[in-house]
Amino acid sequence: MELLASGRVVSAERVRAVSTVTLAISILCIVWLFATADGTLDALGRPPGTDFSNVWTAGRMVLDGKAPFVWSWPEHFAVQRAVHGREEVDVFGWHYPPPFLLIATALATLPYVPALIAWQISTLAPLTVMIWRLLPRRETLLLTLGAPVALICLTHGHNGFLTALLLGGGLALMDRRPFLAGILFGCLIYKPQLALIIPALLLADRNWRAIAGAFLSAAILVAATLLVWGLPVWQAFFDSLPLTRAVVIEQGVTGWHKIMSPFATVRMWGGGLTMSYAVQLAATIASITAVVVLTCRKADADLRNALVCAATLLSTPYVLDYDAVVLLPALAWLWRHGRANGYLSWEKSLMLFAWFTPLVARQVGEWTLIPLGLAPPLIVAAISVRRAVHQSMTIPPFTFRVWPVTYPASLDAR
Repeated sequence: MELLASGRVVSAERVRAVSTVTLAISILCIVWLFATADGTLDALGRPPGTDFSNVWTAGRMVLDGKAPFVWSWPEHFAVQRAVHGREEVDVFGWHYPPPFLLIATALATLPYVPALIAWQISTLAPLTVMIWRLLPRRETLLLTLGAPVALICLTHGHNGFLTALLLGGGLALMDRRPFLAGILFGCLIYKPQLALIIPALLLADRNWRAIAGAFLSAAILVAATLLVWGLPVWQAFFDSLPLTRAVVIEQGVTGWHKIMSPFATVRMWGGGLTMSYAVQLAATIASITAVVVLTCRKADADLRNALVCAATLLSTPYVLDYDAVVLLPALAWLWRHGRANGYLSWEKSLMLFAWFTPLVARQVGEWTLIPLGLAPPLIVAAISVRRAVHQSMTIPPFTFRVWPVTYPASLDAR
């Protein structure tokens, strides 16, 4: 326990070894997935990239002149089955606002499998570069590419890399190039449930240039969809929201063990809608409050940014494990802050735990009803706030608080 608390067990050599193994396993899984696939179905009869199926299908429907029908579940599911040539194939609903159709349409100009590969590479590569620029070390590349959550996002063909790139890039640029940061934040309109924290952050920071940039990019995306497809796509989207809320969020058709939110936890434990929404509201308010307080008190940018990433996941009722990709830049910011200031007790071990947890969170939730998926954002948020409090108390330097022995911050600061 003392080794875990001090963080000495989390040495640079062990981190490299563990992340190298997980990266090798990820590569083998991806190779196996495509090597055993038959057309647009894998060895288990699922579309490779599973959730990418709805993205490519939506784009195909747009190219066929059926943009407003993308949000019609019966028609969307029928096209998905036709794409994969099997009636019993798993189908996935389309719940995104119209701006995401711009990307889906571009991807659908390629065949399904090449489109999936292009989609994942074009989002994972710049995210990896961004995180490496935050902390240019060999371990950074291994921890990013070998992260369990990266494998989860790849196998689902999901947009977690894009979300993390927009959010992380905006946060990294917020103080130096605020207008460009706002441009990136505004693009999160494609997934608005993960942008609840951004308005509070920018208002607390009184960052008017970032606010202007966010308004501009969001307005351009909305205008582009209206120009290309007209008002019917937005009408179809808004008409679909009650069904999406009732079936996907409130009934949890996705599976409560897959949804990593306070709302889903209460529902998984048998709680009613009123209690679930109340708990989620409390978590959302707490997340926004923490971000506003750290921002107003001018906390270190690394700590503020890490907290925003964690609060993004805690503030929404609908978030899945692949969305936890946004914690990769958060962990890089905490790692950078720790290297510069030393680590407090348990931090290094908890950060490694948060990095690894997505690999088993679904299974643990399904088998034990323990919401392990909530642990990573809670850990990142707690570490960010704790370090900000210690920093505001001006205790130089940080030390490992391991009773009854105190280790200097310089010990194994790698």
